[in-house]
Amino acid sequence: MREKMKKPITVAIDGPAAAGKSTVACLVAEKLGVRYLDTGSIYRAIAWWLDSLGVMPDDLAAVEKAMRELTVEICGDRISVCGVDVTDAIRTPEIDRIVSPISAIKCVRDSILAVQRAQAENGVVADGRDIGTVVLPDADLKIFLTASAEERAGRRYRERLARKEDADYDEILRQVNERDQADMNRNISPLRPAQGAVILDTTEMTLEEVVEVIVGLAKEMAEGSN
Repeated sequence: MREKMKKPITVAIDGPAAAGKSTVACLVAEKLGVRYLDTGSIYRAIAWWLDSLGVMPDDLAAVEKAMRELTVEICGDRISVCGVDVTDAIRTPEIDRIVSPISAIKCVRDSILAVQRAQAENGVVADGRDIGTVVLPDADLKIFLTASAEERAGRRYRERLARKEDADYDEILRQVNERDQADMNRNISPLRPAQGAVILDTTEMTLEEVVEVIVGLAKEMAEGSN
């Protein structure tokens, strides 16, 4: 049930790859009656754009040039790059492989930072890997959503099978572990729980239970500020 918050609330949900952040954040936003911002899809869209141009992550001059020409539009749960709907195209193993090095590039992160912050002015639920630490450090509620690597790989494996795509669990697990290492050890905005974040391990939790916990915490936060 959708329940409009009396006061706009900002919820930052961070966590590693395949932790279910987007699904959880979308449902939490719906229940709280605020906007949902999927920052991960923005980075995936940029990765798709650069790959389509043949731009390699280590060619910083080419990356900067491409970023100056880039336009991203989000409408509901659809995302377009320079007028091309890439919603489905960005959820592929190839994008999984290249998004981490691209998202670590400073000019890429800087270019969308102001856009992300502007979305939070009237309340938002945003998910990513540096929402609570960099993008929205003053968020009302910060969540670090995680699960075992095996569970996260299993979820992604089942998602791909559901979309009737080829899926290899062992390869997905390898990619999840590789992405974790890259995200945690990058120089710019490394993955880590934000100060004051609630760490929520969802390995043994259902989707409904995770959403219920976060919505409950958000409502307690809102009531406490009244």
